[in-house]
Amino acid sequence: MRIFRVLLAVLRTLLVVGYPAALYLGITHLEPRTLGLVMLGLLVPNLALRLAAAPPEQRRAVLRLPLSLALLVGAGAALGEPRFFLALPVLVNLTLLANFAASLRTPVSLVERYARMQDPGLPDGERDYCRQVTRAWCWFFVANAGVCAVLAVAAPLAWWALYTGVLAYILVGLGFTIEYIVRKRTFLRFGDSLPERLLARLLTPRSTVVPGPASPSAAPSPASPSPASPSPLPRA
Repeated sequence: MRIFRVLLAVLRTLLVVGYPAALYLGITHLEPRTLGLVMLGLLVPNLALRLAAAPPEQRRAVLRLPLSLALLVGAGAALGEPRFFLALPVLVNLTLLANFAASLRTPVSLVERYARMQDPGLPDGERDYCRQVTRAWCWFFVANAGVCAVLAVAAPLAWWALYTGVLAYILVGLGFTIEYIVRKRTFLRFGDSLPERLLARLLTPRSTVVPGPASPSAAPSPASPSPASPSPLPRA
């Protein structure tokens, strides 16, 4: 079962990452109906794998996005319009937006749910932070969906493929990196790994050095006269 899940994750990652490049090649070399049938042939096995791996109570949620994608691809194949295929990243971003935004109405946000997988005893301050990060990702999905929609409708196909296949992933990685650094700088909780040890040295403020008492060697000896005191008078 574990091997099956690993294979499913690898297949899903390959489909998501390689989709823009494959679609670019398909639109430039295949008829829209032929391309739609090829895409449906890729979506159906993925849908079957996800259904087989999902618990019974979650199958409706698992079906939501793949069925929407299949309907969009089917419409593009039936109408012979390749622009329908370009709308798939928009649908994916809107689905992610719906999931993240819906979690804000519950006591546990989606980012907090992921954070609790690593730290079940999450402090209250970090719970509020996770809710703020969830809102930030919602705005990112709104902006990303808007850019993908504009490129799908009004831009050359090469621009769409460049953004959805390269630049969008760079932006996601940049978002994760910035959030990680901000979280470490805010809460100053570091692990034992090499990156976290380096961040601890860079982000932890240095403690202020409080001047201590003077060293014994610098203190005047009780037997020796002070420089400011007058010398004793000679006796008669």
